Amino acid sequence: MAALGTPSGTIEILKKYNFNFQKKYGQNFLIDTHILEKIIEVSGITGEDCVLEIGPGIGTMTQYLARKAKHVIAVEIDQALIPILEDTLSGHTNVTVINEDILKLDMKQMIEEKNGGKPIKVTANLPYYITTPIIMELLESHVPVESITVMVQKEVADRMQTGPGSKDYGALSLAVQYYTKPEVMIQVPPTCFMPKPKVGSTVIRLTRYSMPPVKVREEKHMFALIRASFNQRRKMLVNSLANAPGLGLAKEEVEKALEIMGLPVTIRGEKLSLEDFAGLSDLLGNGGKNHISF
Repeated sequence: MAALGTPSGTIEILKKYNFNFQKKYGQNFLIDTHILEKIIEVSGITGEDCVLEIGPGIGTMTQYLARKAKHVIAVEIDQALIPILEDTLSGHTNVTVINEDILKLDMKQMIEEKNGGKPIKVTANLPYYITTPIIMELLESHVPVESITVMVQKEVADRMQTGPGSKDYGALSLAVQYYTKPEVMIQVPPTCFMPKPKVGSTVIRLTRYSMPPVKVREEKHMFALIRASFNQRRKMLVNSLANAPGLGLAKEEVEKALEIMGLPVTIRGEKLSLEDFAGLSDLLGNGGKNHISF
């Protein structure tokens, strides 16, 4: 078999198994060994690490990971790829392949079983259609993760790093920046994939903070406010929060909280920083309502 990570090696294995790309799974396989080596390098994987790979495809990156890591857990949703992975990974005894939807998998339990509950590293060429749900699940569920090094669509990487006032700023930006330090590592053109995607890609590394950069009394409440603020991003913040089901906030409460913070009542959520949302949550949450008196 030709080496995976090259056009000829990829074509050979796809033909052998008569594999058809599934558009619904956003399958784009890496065919550039230089990029693969760089991803492994910037992931900082050592022989002590347990690595989670989401969407291993035909096992191209998995082979590279298996040579470096102590153990690799590869979670693949497409049943048609399982026989291919059994073939391409047959020489690696330190890989566990799980045929499952990552969003339905109990990742904490899996890490407990495979790594004794100790933090893992995530390295993956993420399926673009579910990048955001996967990142949010890894962060908000407090899965024990040391770092997340992933290939994503360039515009998603931009969203992860951007600040208030940008059209790309939103709940993903705030979650990533609350839990991790995001760093762009590699820009990857469409020509490095088979089939070629229509957009450029970026490898971004998210290093988990031991302590978030801002303090907030009720983390879940803060993210409920954030989500409500961006659900209708063109609306004024007071209207977005007062109309949000489940928050139980009156318009007057929100206006009063903004006034205490020295922010205009006409402000939109996209103008608030992470620190602003933390302050707002402390004023409006169950632990903070005593700060607002009418």
